[in-house]
Amino acid sequence: MCGRGDHYEKYLEVLDHWHRLGWAVTATDWRGQAGSGRLGADDLTGHIDSFDIWTADLATFWSEWVREVPGPHILMGHSMGGQLVLRAVGDNVLDPVPDGLILSAPMLDLFPDKVPLAIRRALAWLMCKIADPRRQAWKWSEKPGEFRRERQLLLTHDADRYEDESWWRQQRPELRMGPGSWGWVRAALQSVAKLDSTGYLEGVEVPTLLLGTDADRLVSPGAIRRAARRIPGAELMMFGEEAAHEFLREVDPVRERALATIDAFLARAASA
Repeated sequence: MCGRGDHYEKYLEVLDHWHRLGWAVTATDWRGQAGSGRLGADDLTGHIDSFDIWTADLATFWSEWVREVPGPHILMGHSMGGQLVLRAVGDNVLDPVPDGLILSAPMLDLFPDKVPLAIRRALAWLMCKIADPRRQAWKWSEKPGEFRRERQLLLTHDADRYEDESWWRQQRPELRMGPGSWGWVRAALQSVAKLDSTGYLEGVEVPTLLLGTDADRLVSPGAIRRAARRIPGAELMMFGEEAAHEFLREVDPVRERALATIDAFLARAASA
């Protein structure tokens, strides 16, 4: 399950890796992202009123997929997708329960994470109250279909893998996506508050692997570390400055370390 603004084509290389290991792999895009249109005020802005809409979509997909694909059934999410995967399990909307969860740089809190969550939620609520919640929450200053070079450093140190994303958006212009809306920010912070609530993550009884990087500038590394301590029996792998947000699309030494950790987790799930 992809992150905010992502599309599954970005991950074909790693999906092929798991396919070659014998896993049946299916990737999906979220409602309002990739080729499924936009819900914002224009044709670029990503918007959602509540993350519950996405977890309900995931539950529908999951119930159909597990009937068609032999187990074990592992659910993996990157960034925003990682939060939604965790929310779906925590809310008990998945039937059957997955045999394992892999959370890649999960978006378990938003920056600035040093500002109290209550203040950030109040600001997002106010911004949605004073004008259209579907409007952009931050500036879109790039020309359509183009990306600022500094954006690469937020995602990966591998220039070729970064350019692959641009290539797909040139081939399929409908994949282009801009900022999130203020409604998305409000929904994201509401979801973060649910994850933070007492006993929520402690009730996740699914084998879980979390991967993150302390160099992440898009999601909170501290929130990932706290979640790993709260989820019973969770495993955690953290990178340092060598890895940006998309370490599955990083330079080979980083990517191979991440894959080795994930593959070992998958092997244990298969043997179980």
